[in-house]
Amino acid sequence: MSSTYNVIVNGGGLGGLSVANALQQLGIQVSVYERATELKEMGAGIVLAANAIKALDKLGLGEKVRSLGSSVKKAEIRTWDGKLLVDLPVHKQAEQYGTYSYLIHRADLQNILYENLNSGTVFLGRKLVNKEQDTSKVRAIYEKKEVVEGDLLIGADGVHSKIRSLLIDSTPLRYSGFTAFRGIANFEDDRFPLEQGGGFEAWGHGRRFGYSHLGKGRIFWFAAINTPLATLKNSENKKMTALEYFKGWWGPIEAVIESTEETNIITHEIFDRKPINSWSQGRTVLLGDAAHPMLPNLGQGGAQALEDALVLSRSLIKYPEDIEQALREYERIRIPRTTKVIRGSRAMARIMQLENPISIQVRNLLLRTMPTSLQMKRLEWLVGYEV
Repeated sequence: MSSTYNVIVNGGGLGGLSVANALQQLGIQVSVYERATELKEMGAGIVLAANAIKALDKLGLGEKVRSLGSSVKKAEIRTWDGKLLVDLPVHKQAEQYGTYSYLIHRADLQNILYENLNSGTVFLGRKLVNKEQDTSKVRAIYEKKEVVEGDLLIGADGVHSKIRSLLIDSTPLRYSGFTAFRGIANFEDDRFPLEQGGGFEAWGHGRRFGYSHLGKGRIFWFAAINTPLATLKNSENKKMTALEYFKGWWGPIEAVIESTEETNIITHEIFDRKPINSWSQGRTVLLGDAAHPMLPNLGQGGAQALEDALVLSRSLIKYPEDIEQALREYERIRIPRTTKVIRGSRAMARIMQLENPISIQVRNLLLRTMPTSLQMKRLEWLVGYEV
């Protein structure tokens, strides 16, 4: 495929910037159109398991991520009051997969992806209103009647994707049953030294708290709270709300919430969609959260977008004369895997967010007694995967 081949990417988040990097690496011409007037990721951390790090290595960006992020060299699951349930075998996993997992600020990752692109690739302040296509071209139509023509349009515009709504019948968002609080603080605790990296999750009744090093002396924390839709999202005082839910919990939990600036706490209602069996139509295709929004319980949203980016770019090179064949190849490889991740994330959410005391006792007993070898085998298909 010649470098004159022209791809339009709608969306400048992690998925859009990843696919732009993958395409440019293969000599394919690409432009990214983002509706925001500045590239600004929400103030939260993102975990990159071995499969994501390997994908970044293939883009030539793995080392930058390792230097700006924090390696996960400690990962515990505890009860709400601190009893150890699982000490995850992170060192054995790193040995098996060739890399540790890393936690990095989403804005830092976005910046790494953006700065690696050719100058002038990304256009900001472009809100898509429609698209048109025929057998030879696709046109993305933006506000103020701006029309951009290309050979392929990639919808990487997130969970509320405009391109998805233009492409396929609406598959409604499914509320997970929990709302997340996320915060970043400058904070230290001797039980989780900075040089070790990583952290813990504490699981209670219908609520869960995670604490992890983010690099540069910062802690990223999250809280997942079972609650009906639209009850917590617009909390007036997010810090106070989080403190109420986690009063008396183990270790550094209350202290790290307390030390977080109100402006550094965000809330999200967590949604996914039911998996679908086609992401494309003609010269338009979906990628990342636009194609397969998933719950964060396996920590794979960003990783799956990175895998999509590499597979899609390779498929276009494999079938340089036949876009529809290239898109079928991309779907053939990616849909079964992302469907499995969506379902796995749902199943994991049910386990993590349990409320019934007897079910919790059974779960905790199973976790305490699970052999290390089984812990590793359980996730091998996911984090041991190399795209």
